[in-house]
Amino acid sequence: MVDVVVSKAVNNAAPDMQSLMTEIARALVDEPEAVQVEAIQEGESTLLRLRVAPNDIGKVIGKQGRTARSLRTILGAASMKLQHRFGLDIVESDHERHGGE
Repeated sequence: MVDVVVSKAVNNAAPDMQSLMTEIARALVDEPEAVQVEAIQEGESTLLRLRVAPNDIGKVIGKQGRTARSLRTILGAASMKLQHRFGLDIVESDHERHGGE
């Protein structure tokens, strides 16, 4: 019974964490409309893949990775509360690259 309750909490939390990362990333970048966060379930953890415009990749990584580390710290704190591991990948959005070819 407890496992079912925890499982439901995690399933409900993934969209919340996805929305949280989307809002934070949109506040950091110059092209907020290009921000996308995809939640990928990987066994007992969830990977959040953050896509931003190529010009904004440095803004979400930050100097010496400090901004990225801070985003991962937020996910880590939520992971502890939810008893579910969240990871963060930051990738360049390739929609502009394909448009220019």
